[in-house]
Amino acid sequence: MGGLLNILSLFSLLLLLPLPSYPLPLCTNLRAPISLKGRLAFCPYNDGKVCCDAAEDLQLRKLFDAMNISDSTCSAVVKSIICASCDPFSAELFEVKSSPRSVPVLCNTTASTPISSLSSQTNNSFCSSVWEACKTVSILNSPFAPALQTKAELPQNATLSTLTDLWQSESDFCSAFSGSSDEKSLCFSGKPVSLNKSDTLPPPKGICLEKIDNGSYLNMVAHPDGSNRAFFSSQPGKIWLATIPDQDSGDTLELDESSPFVDLTDQVHLDAAFGMMGMAFHRNYATNGRFFASFNCDKDKSPACAGRCACNSDVSCDPSELSSIDTGKPCRYHVVVAEYSANGSSSSLSTAEKASPVEVRRIFTMGLPFTANHGGQILFGPADGYLYIMMGDGGSKGDPYNFAQNKKSILGKILRVDVDNMPSEQDKVEHNLWGNYTVPQDNPSSEDKQMEPSIWAYGLRNPWRCSFDSERPSYFVCADVGQDQYEEVDIISKGGNYGWRVYEGPVRFEPQKSPGGNTSADSIDPIFPVLGYSHSEINKLGSAAISGGYVYRAQTDPCTYGSYLYGDLYASHIWAASETPQNSGNFTSTDMPFSCAVDSPINCESVPNSDSPALKIIFSFGEDNRKDVYILTQSGVYRVVRPSRCNYACSKEVMTTAKPPQASPSRGYIMAIPHMGLMLLVSAVLFLDLFL
Repeated sequence: MGGLLNILSLFSLLLLLPLPSYPLPLCTNLRAPISLKGRLAFCPYNDGKVCCDAAEDLQLRKLFDAMNISDSTCSAVVKSIICASCDPFSAELFEVKSSPRSVPVLCNTTASTPISSLSSQTNNSFCSSVWEACKTVSILNSPFAPALQTKAELPQNATLSTLTDLWQSESDFCSAFSGSSDEKSLCFSGKPVSLNKSDTLPPPKGICLEKIDNGSYLNMVAHPDGSNRAFFSSQPGKIWLATIPDQDSGDTLELDESSPFVDLTDQVHLDAAFGMMGMAFHRNYATNGRFFASFNCDKDKSPACAGRCACNSDVSCDPSELSSIDTGKPCRYHVVVAEYSANGSSSSLSTAEKASPVEVRRIFTMGLPFTANHGGQILFGPADGYLYIMMGDGGSKGDPYNFAQNKKSILGKILRVDVDNMPSEQDKVEHNLWGNYTVPQDNPSSEDKQMEPSIWAYGLRNPWRCSFDSERPSYFVCADVGQDQYEEVDIISKGGNYGWRVYEGPVRFEPQKSPGGNTSADSIDPIFPVLGYSHSEINKLGSAAISGGYVYRAQTDPCTYGSYLYGDLYASHIWAASETPQNSGNFTSTDMPFSCAVDSPINCESVPNSDSPALKIIFSFGEDNRKDVYILTQSGVYRVVRPSRCNYACSKEVMTTAKPPQASPSRGYIMAIPHMGLMLLVSAVLFLDLFL
């Protein structure tokens, strides 16, 4: 029986993993489906990407054979159930309300009507079919035992049983194994999941904006207490707490630049592309006051700026050789993630308006080999509570040391760390940690021992703005800035390899220099972008740099609901991307027209010979607690508003009789000077993207 239990290890993994909440092609181990090399001999999953390789297919055959099912009809349905773990949607099929199961959720007419977009679910009584086929058939170590309805491992002692031995009736059986299926969940009908390709989300007619502030900010984070407040930060290192006006109020952002929430400029090195690049607030901030800042420091000027160089013997890189590639001093500049605390007692932290600039704890420090492409965004996962750190490839044209593909390097990666549990000294040595954090048990290194423990995904060039879909936390969407040809958007999954520098987007990339060696295309299974555009598509100069956004979930513009909004830093383009079909992870993008409402609280300066507002540089996107989306630009802060305010047609919009807000001429001609740091960022990014 020991061999049989080993075979079942695939299912026992389910017990350890926080499974995704809504449909997306993901396997039970949270990894993306893989491209098959050859065909599966046992399970009928051979088209496109699947969740089993040949070895796992063989394990499933052994598991099935060990059940010793003599009846052919029962044997067929049990085989289909066993093989469902190979389905590209298996993470969802094997999950009900985050509880792992020994079998997938079985479709059943007595449950709620399953999702209409699943053409595979023509037989919603599959659970009844299983009962009829197997109710009197003996199965060795049946996966349908009552103790396994929310568990993934079988008992150690071999037992023969029929469904009628285990369950009093079909109703009891289907109540246990069919679960509740709503319009956003999947159930198994005995066949591979297939989506209805006609079930698509039409793009909106246009995006209507209003301008609510003249300032230039790099980051926006909604206040964790769920209120109408948000934090805004600048590249030099200041964070402000602002009150956001109601939609249609005609009011502007309440933000006093002379009174920041916290000023970290003494700790932040500001120069060209350096500065404070990210901030994140703990989900229990209202009671613990913990927040985090991601910034750069200069070792030559700050004794506290000390950490290991990313170019080291672990990744076969010699810092003394870097000067021949880059004129900067190797590892003079560092990426830092540090923890801070709001001022006040535990009962007043939610309303705190100030924070201490004194660092509570240094979470992470790493010396940069070059002076560009170091990402810097940080955010907490809404489902798991872990901190995600976005790291670029370190800079220099073409990632010459191949850091992004090196599993021992943390450059060109997305890191996932636990900041709630501090490591022991033994942990730091054993896991070769870069700071004061622990490694989540289900990080990819738990399965891939070649992977540096803090890595969640790799093969990225310079991730610039990632977000989780607030309604589907399994959709972790990241924009990755390209080199010469292509800008991309990726859906990030556990252990995913996103191709750089073997690929730039979907295009093969040939590096000019490779002192760090090359990775062959045949040796990897890259996950290609779900969205993207070539540089030549958007302007004649060919310069481009993507800025990632959000899946729009506000009710303000119902025709944009469900679309992923993102933009380009230089070209002032805004795209709306919809899944086609829904829940597939496949997106179709539309280059959207956008206008400024005539009743905008602050008048919008327009692009010459156009109705479009002059956004200039798009730095970032933001989202508040009402899920309204904001665009942070060089010319100010803009918010997506009702389409009718720009005369865009939207049949879903509910028109009101409320008096429209009036424009404010007194605010309309105020042109705030952008923060010096952001102007430096603009210059640096333009230079780096054009000439590196």
